[in-house]
Order: sequence, then C-alpha cells, then structure tokens
Amino acid sequence: MLNPRAISAGIRSDGYKLTSLGQASSTRVKNKTPAPIQISAEQIICEARELQEAEVRLQKQKKTTFPNRVQKRAKFAPNHVSKGSDDENLYRRFLAFQKQYGDKKGIEDAIAWRKRFEYEEEVKNNPSNYDSWFDYTRLEESVGNKERTREIYKRAVVNVPPAAEKQYWQQYIYLWINYALYEELDAGDMERTRDVYKECLKLIPHKFTFSKVWLLAAQFEIRQSNLKGARQILGNAIGKAPKDKIFNKYIEMELQLARAIFDLAIDQPALDMPKLLWKAYIDFETAECEFEKARVLYRRLLDRTKHFKVWISYAEFEATIIDKESLDC
Repeated sequence: MLNPRAISAGIRSDGYKLTSLGQASSTRVKNKTPAPIQISAEQIICEARELQEAEVRLQKQKKTTFPNRVQKRAKFAPNHVSKGSDDENLYRRFLAFQKQYGDKKGIEDAIAWRKRFEYEEEVKNNPSNYDSWFDYTRLEESVGNKERTREIYKRAVVNVPPAAEKQYWQQYIYLWINYALYEELDAGDMERTRDVYKECLKLIPHKFTFSKVWLLAAQFEIRQSNLKGARQILGNAIGKAPKDKIFNKYIEMELQLARAIFDLAIDQPALDMPKLLWKAYIDFETAECEFEKARVLYRRLLDRTKHFKVWISYAEFEATIIDKESLDC
C-alpha cells in the first residue's frame, strides 16, 4: 500500500520514484564504468578484523605500561618513605595494585618490599642490631638479587662493635662468615670470598680471636687447591691465636697432604723402588694409629703382588696391632 505522504513527495516507501500516475519507475545508474580498484567483501572483512586486533593490542599495551611504570618507581620507595607517615599507606595500595595487575612474583616482591621497609627502619634506629641485619640479608638472599644482597652485607659489616670485648663480637663475626659463605656457595665468586675472609681477619682484635674464622678461611683455600694460602692462614693463626683447634687442623691438613702424595706415588705405573714406597706409606698410617687404613694398603698391595714377603709383613702387622689397639693408640 502506498504512503499518502510519499505519494505527495513523489517517492514510494521502497525507494522508487513515482510517476504522475502514481506508478513506480526504477532509478537509472548513469555512470556504469567499473572502479579502478576493485574491493571484494572478503577484503573489507579482513581490514575490519585487522583494525579490531590493532585496537585490542593498543588497549593491552596501555594496561601493561601503566603497571610497569608504577612497579619501577615503587622500587625506590623503601628508602624514601618514613614509617608512621601518611605515605605508609602506599604499601597497602601497592600490594592491592600487584594483586590486581601483577603475577605471583609481583605479589612476592610487594611483600618483600614491605619487609625491606621494616628492616630499614630497624637498622636505621640501631645500626648494631645484628639480628635485624641477619634477617635483612636472609630476605635479600631469598629474593635472589646478588648486587642488593652484597650491598646489605657491606652495610652490615661496617657496624663494628664499639668495644673490643668478645661477647660483643660474636654475632658480628657470624655476619662476616655468612657473607663469605654467600659469596662462595651462592654467588660463586671465589675472589670476593677470599677478600671477605681477609677483611674479616684484619678486623678481629689481637687480644682475642675466633678460631672458626681462621679454619673456614684455610678450608676455603684448600677447596681452591691453594695449599700455600691455607698454610699461610694457619701459620698466621698460630702466631696470633695459638689454640688447640688451629694446631689440630694444621696437623690434619698436613696429614691429608701426605696421604695425597703417597696415593699419587703408589699409583705411578713405573717406580724405581716400589716396595720401599709401599712400606713407608704403611708405616706412616701405623704410626698415626690408622690401622684400618694400613690394612687397606696391604690389601691393595696384595692385589698387585703375591710375594711371600708381603704376606709375612701383613701377618706381622696384624700380630703387632693387637697390642697397640689394646693400649688405645
């Protein structure tokens, strides 16, 4: 049915023009020349999809850029925010921010950030509070930032006890020990480890000493195959603090060295007088009352030769050590 208003306007509701008699006539296209660039429906859909994906990427970038900026700036806050101030609320807001935008590591960083703030306040109020320094260094070690962990250790060991009394130095020395062990075992920096031990041994007052530090430093050099350095450390220790522990360790080290040399010698394929070398090694272990080790040497020798003199010597050894063992050699 025709719309009366459309009829008066000369246009039908379906878009056709009306003649004077009210009948529709189709609109003619005057220019039928094809366009120079043909665009298909598939191209239009692809372009629309690309525009949509670009817009999504832009939105994601905006969402991630803002949190990253906040996180980078937040790292500097612990040294600039005072406890008890209004700015302390920043921590709660940052933690909520990490829960919303960050991942598990981000939340852990926010918690570590809070602890860092507390430890900073504690050591600021009392630099000689070594318990707080211990907690602070453990926190940084758990986070895994080597440079920051070193920084905290360096700040901690600067706080030398005010009096040269051993009771004040005990906790302080263990800061140095932990520092050295961290550099060796976690950071894997042997030169830094050596420097840490050297600095620690320089600081210890001569009126008392800690044999544990001397022994740890010597054992470190042994692990580095630096026998000369280990001997030098133990020699200095004996000169400054002649304690039984240090003497015993020095003797033990030399005995281990002697055994290592004997083992190296008897394993040589060609020796001028191997019997004398084996006898010297067995006599050495017997003199040290290491009878089981001497037995092992006899068995190793019998694996190489079945000479009757070796069997006789082995039998005489077993006969004589019965008396020695009864005397608790």
